Amino acid sequence: MSGWRGSSVRIRLTVLGSAVMALLCAVAVLLVLIVLRGTAERYKTDELTTTAVRLAYQSKRDRLPPVLLDQDLAGVQVIDSGGRIVSASDSLVGRPRMAAFRPELTSPETSKELCHSPAFPGRCVNVVALRFREDDDLWTIYAADDVVPWHVSGPLLAALLGGSLLLVGLTAFGTYQTVRRALGPVEAITSKLARITATDLSQRVPVPKQHDEIRRLAETANQTLDRAETAIERQRRFASDASHDLRSPLTAMRTEIEEALLHSEDADWPATARALLGSCDRLQALVADLLQLARLDSGATPRREPADLGGLVARELDRRPRSVELERHLTPGVVVVGDRMALVRLLNNLLDNGERHAVSKITVTVRREEGKGVLEVLDDGAGILPDKRELVFQRFTRLDAARSKDAGGTGLGLSIARQIAQAHGGTLTIEDSDRGARFVLRLPLAPPR
Repeated sequence: MSGWRGSSVRIRLTVLGSAVMALLCAVAVLLVLIVLRGTAERYKTDELTTTAVRLAYQSKRDRLPPVLLDQDLAGVQVIDSGGRIVSASDSLVGRPRMAAFRPELTSPETSKELCHSPAFPGRCVNVVALRFREDDDLWTIYAADDVVPWHVSGPLLAALLGGSLLLVGLTAFGTYQTVRRALGPVEAITSKLARITATDLSQRVPVPKQHDEIRRLAETANQTLDRAETAIERQRRFASDASHDLRSPLTAMRTEIEEALLHSEDADWPATARALLGSCDRLQALVADLLQLARLDSGATPRREPADLGGLVARELDRRPRSVELERHLTPGVVVVGDRMALVRLLNNLLDNGERHAVSKITVTVRREEGKGVLEVLDDGAGILPDKRELVFQRFTRLDAARSKDAGGTGLGLSIARQIAQAHGGTLTIEDSDRGARFVLRLPLAPPR
């Protein structure tokens, strides 16, 4: 199908190029014929005038014979002042006068094209009339010849048409070959893309050697395939990790229920219910995080409203139950623009992470720095190695220390926090600290009112 479409495009462009060349050739042939016909008509008129002048001089030297021989024209007639034919070409002997018009008094010569001349029935001729003085009388010489046809001459028209057909043929051939070579890489890209499926995105389209638009198209297609492969691989890992994490609380719940049912008389049902509630809480937290990630991945633009970052953090710290000591250093008047609920979610994710790793204290700081609002959450735990600092922001990532100390996290909190920061035009990174992990959020400040 793609080859047929490529051939269709080649044929259409070839026909279009040939039609344009044919039109140009037709216009060129028409212009050439018009110019050549005008030149031939002027030449013919000059030839008739020259013949008439020669006969006028001959008449002054000696009397003209009644029959003029060896004339290369259609006919010549010499008319005296009384309107009688004094001398004529041998082809016009016995024929009437070819024309009745005479030159004006201001000019000795004039010419006309006649298609109803009595001397040339059924023919169109160009007639030149020359007035001259003979024996104190005004005589007139008429010299006539066939008019130049519209095509000037048959061989000329054949040569022009043959050249035009040759040009059209060469144009068609050249256009077809050029388009074929130009569309060859496109067909290769199309056929390659047709073979690439969602289950195998490792293939790439061929990149032409020429640095042109098609090469940029191929490079862009390969970049798009790179992004698609990365996104699909990320989705696969996400689905695998999500199914694994969802399976864990479900398995725990099923185990508790089956064990209680096997020993229903001896089962501690309140303890079983508390265990099931714990698994339900973990499952609910995981589903909530998955829903939050789905909303963030959809690319929805967060609400944009001014928010005092220090006041927002203070209110959240005041209402939050404390499992460790919370030390605060909050600068007032640090106003950022964003969704308050999303920023609260980001803060709670950082605090949850800090509480799971802190030994005894978390320090929360809000300040203004280089035109940005900065939120810093620092715990006094074991910290994170520099080569692991980006790894913790990946989904379902838990370091060994986190797994050994607290298995209650979903592994999505820090990933959600970073996506919220990026959705607000900010950054969330882990920076150096003397002890523990230091998470630093930077958000653009709200423009002054």
